[in-house]
Amino acid sequence: MVYSPLTISRRHVLGDLYGRCENLVKVPVYLNDILGEKLGFADESLGKYADAFTFHISEENCKKLAGGQFLFSFNYEFADKKSSGISPEKRRIKLTSILLTMRKGYDRPQPKSARKGSTDPSEAVS
Repeated sequence: MVYSPLTISRRHVLGDLYGRCENLVKVPVYLNDILGEKLGFADESLGKYADAFTFHISEENCKKLAGGQFLFSFNYEFADKKSSGISPEKRRIKLTSILLTMRKGYDRPQPKSARKGSTDPSEAVS
């Protein structure tokens, strides 16, 4: 299997978790859940100031990821092990895995010729 790295900005991947997430060091990437297929790993190999994740996954999955066909979800643990007075919504986190979930498809619109018998008054001929 050929691996093709793809780099995506941290803010795009993490969304609301962006400000709370510690730096990555080779975090596994799975399809759907932890028990699913391991696709590869992600890291911040472009350096401290690049502010981007590099996904080391197959070329086929890179194309899907770049095309927006996956949704991101995460497994994480709190970076500070001791429970401090900070609320859980504000505590720093460390990602333990990234999960890629396929977006749900949609039904293609039917052409007008296939919609015979429509009761839409805008399609009525005068």
